[in-house]
Amino acid sequence: MNNLSNEPADVRATVKGHARLERNVTLLGLASLVVVAIGGIVEIAPLFWIHNTIEEVEGVRPYTPLEQAGRDIYVREGCYSCHSQMIRPFRDEVERYGHYSLAAESMYDHPFQWGSKRTGPDLARVGGRYSDEWHVQHLVDPQSVVPESVMPQYGFLADTDLQVPDMAANLKALRAVGVPYSDKDIELAMTDLTAQADPEADSGDLAERYPKTQIRDFDGNPSRLTEMDALVAYLQVLGTMVDVNAAAAQEDLAKEKGR
Repeated sequence: MNNLSNEPADVRATVKGHARLERNVTLLGLASLVVVAIGGIVEIAPLFWIHNTIEEVEGVRPYTPLEQAGRDIYVREGCYSCHSQMIRPFRDEVERYGHYSLAAESMYDHPFQWGSKRTGPDLARVGGRYSDEWHVQHLVDPQSVVPESVMPQYGFLADTDLQVPDMAANLKALRAVGVPYSDKDIELAMTDLTAQADPEADSGDLAERYPKTQIRDFDGNPSRLTEMDALVAYLQVLGTMVDVNAAAAQEDLAKEKGR
């Protein structure tokens, strides 16, 4: 230890205290625990007030059962590792991908798919940008539509029947973490799952409970419900719930709050 005789008393006391802390394993461990606990509380506590920190935007709704099933496939296949779903408010990103992402647009995502890497393009607003046929072909043989793509082939999705043992249980789990599915949504979960991909089926009030729902055969094979149906349904809804181009949703909300 350096000679501290010429230092002020408070400096000497601090240095001696720090030296004592470093030499006492138990004391150092307790101090580290306190510091980590404080840091954890600072990060976790805001999540308990998450609904107060995210401005709700008109049009945002929970995913339909088919869209949610497609999202689960998206996560299962690791699509998030190459595609982000968050457009930052930078000119180059907005010009390429569309209006910057709003926090409310992912408020019902568990887990969110913001991502941190773009081997492929951002998909936050890919919904409606391409036809169902394009998506199917792109998933079956990516290089046939994007020659420079390094994306692997997912043709097996079109040959795999969609197997969701209990969609109602999935929605119940999501409701437990804050997604506002109604009792009717949960009761009709399996019916809604199949009805959205079959335009000939009686979809009931599916479109009323889930505004802007796209009801049609997605994979080009109406005779069966496949994982391709679910994934394309999910991709086609991304970025379509909020009309961000007609009016900046956040500005409208700010005006309402200012009244």
